[in-house]
Amino acid sequence: MKRFHFNYMMLIVSAIILSVSASSCSKGDEPFDTPFAYLSAEGGLQRIVVNSDVKNVNTYMVYLSSKRLTQNLVVNYEVIAGNGLQEGRDYELVTTGKSLTFLPGIYDMPIRIRWKPNPIDPSKNNTLTIRLTDNNLGVTLGKPGPDELFRQLVIEKKNP
Repeated sequence: MKRFHFNYMMLIVSAIILSVSASSCSKGDEPFDTPFAYLSAEGGLQRIVVNSDVKNVNTYMVYLSSKRLTQNLVVNYEVIAGNGLQEGRDYELVTTGKSLTFLPGIYDMPIRIRWKPNPIDPSKNNTLTIRLTDNNLGVTLGKPGPDELFRQLVIEKKNP
């Protein structure tokens, strides 16, 4: 008898939960969807370190979080070097231009930088910042919210 009572109570609780969840999705409610583009290094980081003795090409990704777009999205970006880094000596931009074009159905685009072995002066600003600046469709840059997280990626070059 106790087992029957427990099963009956579980059935009532389940019915109540279903009723409440169904009523909270009233007619006309649509899921929240803010399209946004954001920048990230491998591992989902927005600040990373590169050793000054490294000689390789690193890829940093710009991602689009959106329903499928019907037109091209052009995301513009800038690369800002601190006073301790010099293009050609410490790094080279492999990705040319300052914009990335997301065709419909494309959700990630790379920015590639070739790092060159060269010791740095630790008393200087040895950061390279990639920052998303604007786009042609009014898509949010960085993850939605007041902090604009992942709108920029900071790469610091350090001596090993």
